[in-house]
Amino acid sequence: MKAKKHDESSCGDLIVDIGLLFINKLYKEGTLENSGKENLIVNVSAFDCTTLVETVLALAQCVAAGNISKHEFRKNLKSIRYRQGKMNDYSSRLHYFTDWLRDNEKKGILTDVSSSLGGKPQHKIINFMTVHRELYPALQNKAQLARMASIEKILSRKIFYVIEKDKVTTQRSKIYNGDIIAFTANQEGLDVAHVGFAFWQGKSLRLLHASSKEGAVVISKKNLVAYLKSNKKFTGIIVARPLF
Repeated sequence: MKAKKHDESSCGDLIVDIGLLFINKLYKEGTLENSGKENLIVNVSAFDCTTLVETVLALAQCVAAGNISKHEFRKNLKSIRYRQGKMNDYSSRLHYFTDWLRDNEKKGILTDVSSSLGGKPQHKIINFMTVHRELYPALQNKAQLARMASIEKILSRKIFYVIEKDKVTTQRSKIYNGDIIAFTANQEGLDVAHVGFAFWQGKSLRLLHASSKEGAVVISKKNLVAYLKSNKKFTGIIVARPLF
């Protein structure tokens, strides 16, 4: 694997190296969903697309800080997963990617580079979780449902930047190894449908991700542009750059 040369190369290469450790681990949907008290769930044997990204980032932070311990990993994971790093209840978890992105940017964990890569500002009504509350056991609780509805209203007023499908080819050379790639959704009420890491194989840019279709953590068979264009549910991408 030959990484792109850039100032953040060591950070991006570290993320990819850690991500590759999980290749062929099982894909499992909804690993964090339960109806009980919110707890920090750690699962390194099965992933959905988001938990893979969070796990790899938390481990990369451990390595970068020279503190590889269970305690440090759990601390990093909680910081990444929850609003302001504080786990209170179900609604304190960063369920929507654009919310996750903004909060982790404030923490200095990453930076959203989508605007500098030609991304255009977008508004969208975000309400998928409360509209489809039957998919989320915790939202059967009326208090949690009300809190999520309040969060969704706030998110619906915010702008996020999207690099549209037909613009990604011209921007691909500016995407770094280990960048977080989020695929924006055309589905009503939802901001992002999938997420993974940019992975350069020589001159080919691919996606390292937990794939529901393949049932495992894999490197995409298609290059990133082809993968994006082959899925009608995707409208473009958001690119975030980890900072350690």
